[in-house]
Amino acid sequence: MAKALDFTPREPTPQERLQSGVEDSTAALEEGLYLLRQLHEHGVLDVLGKTVRGGEGLIAALLHITGGESGTTLLRNVTELGKTLSALDPREVSVLGQAVTTGVNEGARHVAAGKGIGLGELLGLLKDRDVQVALGALMAVLKGAGRALREANGDTVKTPNQAEVGR
Repeated sequence: MAKALDFTPREPTPQERLQSGVEDSTAALEEGLYLLRQLHEHGVLDVLGKTVRGGEGLIAALLHITGGESGTTLLRNVTELGKTLSALDPREVSVLGQAVTTGVNEGARHVAAGKGIGLGELLGLLKDRDVQVALGALMAVLKGAGRALREANGDTVKTPNQAEVGR
């Protein structure tokens, strides 16, 4: 009677496993190499390398990247953003950040449940205290932004309706 053969395939060598991985990931590797080339050409890899090595020459590399008209604009915009952020009260930003996070989570649950909203429900939500507070906050943000934009254009004359609402 014939006996079954015991066959154990040999383990692939590390080179064979690497070759198989490269064949399976050719498109991803090509895309990664393209990205790596772009980072190198724009000097980003140099800055990252200097950051990892302890920063020697880092400032010079950053100034080289930001050199020219676009770099000057970038630095000015970063400075203005810093001024704006430093004028904000951290407690207020924290409260608004938590409100936005809670709102996004609530919205995600609503979408995951596949719920829609009709006109009747929308009108009913206007009676909801949470919706009223959120709408009030949004309107106050719009009011403040409008005032700042108007004043930036040199328009400081109040219209009759602005005086009525206590501005």
